[in-house]
Amino acid sequence: MAKKKLVVLTGAGISAESGIKTFRDSDGLWNGYNIEDVATPRAWRKDPQLVLDFYNMRRRDVAKAQPNAAHLGLAQLQTNFDVHIITQNIDDLHERAGSTHVLHLHGEIFKMRSEKNEELIYPITTDIALGDTAEDGAQLRPHIVWFEEAVPMIAPAANIVAGADIFVVVGTSLVVYPAAGLVNYAPYGIPKFIIDKHIPYLSSGGQITAIELPATKGVQQLQQLLDNML
Repeated sequence: MAKKKLVVLTGAGISAESGIKTFRDSDGLWNGYNIEDVATPRAWRKDPQLVLDFYNMRRRDVAKAQPNAAHLGLAQLQTNFDVHIITQNIDDLHERAGSTHVLHLHGEIFKMRSEKNEELIYPITTDIALGDTAEDGAQLRPHIVWFEEAVPMIAPAANIVAGADIFVVVGTSLVVYPAAGLVNYAPYGIPKFIIDKHIPYLSSGGQITAIELPATKGVQQLQQLLDNML
């Protein structure tokens, strides 16, 4: 019998327990930076060195971080389910935990691309410097979807959610669009689970189970609930 398709939308809350700072900390800053100064096309045009310094630091932070029990727990679900993870996170902790179907909505910290041609993408594990260029001669920039930029992976993500048999949200406040709108593509009536320390309002129809816990503990509870559905 075919495995049920389990689609999981994850956000910053799942990586916070691995020590990765979230976008929306209480001080409104991201690692001490205003988002507008480091995560917009305007910031890149104004001070590309500052933007590169910021993402180089982020890349080093992610390289030092380790997958936590929530990442590992979702990967373990692949034994009994056809698991597809859609993440708002730019880290690679899902992949390192063993998940094989991961779609990154907002780009990946270990990739870089031409600032002129977003199809020219390259792996990067060290720092990007001013003067580093793609094969088209353009400056290389982080392969990150900044605020005020389109999210090219949103359409493929919506198609994945629309085919779900079970839908799970982990560690996201559901306030960043268009990612937050993905919940509306989940079929009506399928089992839905939402795991977060502070459960956001979820209007999508059907059976919703709220698990108001940190991601590590919440995914553990999710595993037990899904075992009961087999």
